[in-house]
Amino acid sequence: MKLSELSVHPSAAADQVTVTAPGRLHLGFLDPDAALGRRFGSLGLTIDGPATRIALRLAARDTLAAEPGTEQDVERVQEHLAALKRLFQRTTPLAVHVREALPAHAGFGSGTQLALALARAFASLHGLDVTTANLARALGRGKRSGIGVAAFDRGGFLVDGGPGKDAPAPLLARADFPEHWRVLLVLDPRGAGLHGTDEGRALAQLEPMPQPTAAHLAHLVLMQILPALHEAEFAPFAQGISELQRVIGAYFAPAQNASAYTSPEVAQVVQWLGTHFDAAIGQSSWGPTGFAIFASQADADRAVDRARAAGQVAAPLALRIVKGRNHGALLLR
Repeated sequence: MKLSELSVHPSAAADQVTVTAPGRLHLGFLDPDAALGRRFGSLGLTIDGPATRIALRLAARDTLAAEPGTEQDVERVQEHLAALKRLFQRTTPLAVHVREALPAHAGFGSGTQLALALARAFASLHGLDVTTANLARALGRGKRSGIGVAAFDRGGFLVDGGPGKDAPAPLLARADFPEHWRVLLVLDPRGAGLHGTDEGRALAQLEPMPQPTAAHLAHLVLMQILPALHEAEFAPFAQGISELQRVIGAYFAPAQNASAYTSPEVAQVVQWLGTHFDAAIGQSSWGPTGFAIFASQADADRAVDRARAAGQVAAPLALRIVKGRNHGALLLR
């Protein structure tokens, strides 16, 4: 991408900027095979839990510090920073501090949030007014799904229409996630979901999704999931998400060892919760993170206690209850 292809306007510069970007759950594609000419289409939920936080400041020389647990992102930060300097023709030395990072390849959109947090901090530090969509394009993010970009910008529950020929996926719908609903994350730190070339290869090898299946998914989103969200009706929302995840999981199972879940231990917990409680269940993206959405904190607490008591939670797993997040990234100047 060239600078001339971006719409860049001057804004007030800063000496130091910190950006905190939220994680998101990717709840599935609506039409991976473009039955009507447009491919993918995604829905997702921004969560107020794991996050990426990056600080940038002007410095006498370039430095990069990473907190323990974020070291795996150092190389990507270096690559993104070099790309931003080339694109915007800036050579000022910067001190970068990765304070917190989403787990990589776990279903939280870590790559996009890292890139956007760094790019937004860079633009703010240099007084550049650039849209998040253009920053994503500049760093090669959001090629299949627009959920990560929209989560960074606006938060909430999101539906995109799939990427165009030369354009990012447009945001078709956004709804606030009810304040009292809760999301139980089922985390398996041992594994990673498909990503990079492996993800592309897996998508290419899947059988085409039948058009009636894609139509069923779109019908669920338009006539059950979104209306239930707007009216804060938990039961139809949970039924709709679980059904969508069942269909999507079956479609992607050939790329996941014939299972709807990457981690068998996560699958055991999530499916047990779906059987014993009123919950929306599934896996985020390629996993391994699974989720169960409940109508209240009390319901989520009760489900965790009973799952542990029933011996359903294997030793390596971690369970974390979070809220939905109805706003995007935070920028502190």
